[in-house]
Amino acid sequence: MWQLIASLLIRYRLWFLTALLAVTAFLFYHARQVQMTYSNPQIIPTSNPRYADYVAFKKQFGEDGNVLVLGILSDSLFTPSVFYAWQQLADQISRISGVEQVLSINRAYGLRRDTALKRLVPFALFPDYRMSRRLLDSLRRQFEQLPFYQGLLYNPQTGATLMAVRIQSQRLNSRAREATVQRITDYGALFTDQTGIRVHYSGMPLIRTVMTTRIADEMKLFLLLAAGATLLVLLLVLRSGYAVVVSLLVVAIAVIWTLGTIHWLGYEVTILTGLIPPLVVVISITNCIYLLNKYHLEYVKHGNQVKALARMVEKIGLATLFTNLTAAIGFGVFFFTQSQILKEFGLVAGLNIAAIFLISIILIPGFYSYVPEPKPRHINYLDNRWLRKLLRWLEHLVFYRRRWIFIGTAAMVGLALIGILRLKTTGFIVDDIPHDDQVYTDLKFFEQHFHGVMPFEVLVDTRKKGGVLQGSRLKKIDQFQDSLSHFDEFSRPLSVVEGIKFARQAYFQGGPEDYRLPNELERPFLLSYLGGAKDSSRLLATFVDSSRQVARISLAVADVGTLKMDTLLQRIAPIVAAIFDTSAYRITFTGASVVFLEGSRYIIDGLTDSLLLAFLLIALCMGYLFRSWRMIVFSLIPNLIPLVITAGLMGFFGIPLKPSTVLIFSIAFGIAIDNAIRFLAKYQQELHRHHWDIGQTVSVALYEAGISIIYTSLILFFGFIIFTLSHFGGTFYLGLLTSITLVVAMVNNLLLLPSLLLAMRHWVDRRRLPQVTPADHLDVTGPEDHVPEPHLAEERN
Repeated sequence: MWQLIASLLIRYRLWFLTALLAVTAFLFYHARQVQMTYSNPQIIPTSNPRYADYVAFKKQFGEDGNVLVLGILSDSLFTPSVFYAWQQLADQISRISGVEQVLSINRAYGLRRDTALKRLVPFALFPDYRMSRRLLDSLRRQFEQLPFYQGLLYNPQTGATLMAVRIQSQRLNSRAREATVQRITDYGALFTDQTGIRVHYSGMPLIRTVMTTRIADEMKLFLLLAAGATLLVLLLVLRSGYAVVVSLLVVAIAVIWTLGTIHWLGYEVTILTGLIPPLVVVISITNCIYLLNKYHLEYVKHGNQVKALARMVEKIGLATLFTNLTAAIGFGVFFFTQSQILKEFGLVAGLNIAAIFLISIILIPGFYSYVPEPKPRHINYLDNRWLRKLLRWLEHLVFYRRRWIFIGTAAMVGLALIGILRLKTTGFIVDDIPHDDQVYTDLKFFEQHFHGVMPFEVLVDTRKKGGVLQGSRLKKIDQFQDSLSHFDEFSRPLSVVEGIKFARQAYFQGGPEDYRLPNELERPFLLSYLGGAKDSSRLLATFVDSSRQVARISLAVADVGTLKMDTLLQRIAPIVAAIFDTSAYRITFTGASVVFLEGSRYIIDGLTDSLLLAFLLIALCMGYLFRSWRMIVFSLIPNLIPLVITAGLMGFFGIPLKPSTVLIFSIAFGIAIDNAIRFLAKYQQELHRHHWDIGQTVSVALYEAGISIIYTSLILFFGFIIFTLSHFGGTFYLGLLTSITLVVAMVNNLLLLPSLLLAMRHWVDRRRLPQVTPADHLDVTGPEDHVPEPHLAEERN
């Protein structure tokens, strides 16, 4: 079959190259239109109860993650110059396109009782002009008599104040968000220049904007670095300009196909799909070096270029297909999760990594059929004495130090298991941002002074129309809010209860002691003053549903992570049970923070299933190739141990299991198993030639498959290690831990795998296996006709 495919690819190369160009042109059209995502990715499925609650909440009350906050800490806030500058900042921001509302101290309102109209009339506490120090001090004292604003806009204990900027939902989920956020920060910088006071920024709009911008920048950077690093290694290994040119073409087409596929499938670039183009670069280069190495080996044998190209396809076409297939499985299994963002990542990565095989198997023979034959300097790398020396040393270890290989492996696995016991599963909203980054430090500023900025919503369903405004129910909501105030992780709540307390204080023209709910006698008079007021209607629409059956309690929460959020909800549960009768109330916890952290936990649980699916599918591939469960076991063991060691390292160094790090395992496994395919394929082929002499066969397989294993592992290492330059912690660990895993897998496939074959030679006697398998038609890159060292004869026997 592969002989026919090779003949067709060479004979009709122009047609195949034209078809490749046509597909590339089609996907290039789509690639030019690909966009970054500006909306929150859908992490959990629509059937998830918490997602359903969140959708219902947004339908009733609108977006909750559209508030950007600015904060300052200064003892000179209530000086005329600084207060006026803060007021000017609020006015400038309010005029920015896309900004709905700006709340700050200098835009705070009081309520005044109008007995003639029987209304509570709002008035600005501070005028919009620069005040004298005396007037400002007087108004400050008036402001500090209003508990409604304390802990929301101003912290009297620390002197910190914040400005809340609400951004339109349509703009928040579009590219225009970047311009809006940039103008806000630019005006903040002007305030700093005028006053010398640093402005802190946070909130979901800012975090999402920063992450989107950095994803786009890093994707471009890593594309260049991945191409540069891997092509440099390729040039050093193959020493051929043609090899670099054809590899660049394969890489460029693979990247175009990847970006084009994203748009063609109706997706946008997310933090995960943004990683695919650099990964495709790395895997494309390994394909190139694998095919070109075989081409040069065949050319050295007979000096016929066309025959060498045909034999390249014929001998290693199936092997290349399966190495790409197993790598594609490592990525593609994420498509079978129920998380939309992982589905997109798995489908795009799986399809395009599999497509690399088509690109390289068409382009490389077609390209080389039109260029001159290789010169001696292009094939000198095949006789690398340093590599030969390394392989002889590995051969010596396998035959003479096999016991120490097993002892060392067992010791490392034992230590890794101890590390795994220390492994924690958690996730944070800003988990992947370095702790010295301004986004992270500013978030901690708001957590210190205002207990956080992440949206957390509580819905109290009274199960009765109009039930929210009944006195007994308002008291229960107030009691619940009072209980939440004892949690340091939560900010001050904002709800209809707080609005009614504020109105009562204004109605009686009293001090902070009047900031409380009205009693049964007071409530009719107070509600009559609130009945027709526009502001009271707006308050009800914001915090009570149209039927006045459901009350909204809006809080901000610190970025406490999945584990602590679970603990918080468990601590709140008995409080809810003690205050609210479940037959008369339904309490729902929702908000962007709750949904995000639920999504993190959901991804981790789903990826465990994906990893098991990857093992199963790859095991089926190995079963097809070798038709022996014994060979499946021997291929999996050396490549599962690196995953155990990596998990142990994560435990020892405090790297948690989170959505970005759990990706490592199935990806690395899918790539690393390629080395086992190369080694075991050569092992089976050589058993025929050496009459089932396992010792001699292992020696030949180690030498001949070892070269391709070392070269491709080197390429993969440098390709993945560049991700450690990322500003995102998850991407950094993806690069570091995957590189470590692949290096350990390489060592295992060169030491542990042949040692296992030798130690259990009777168990895997070739005469007990099928005489012919698909693996017998595979070939691997390496010098031909290696003769083992004479001193190994005794060991072979």
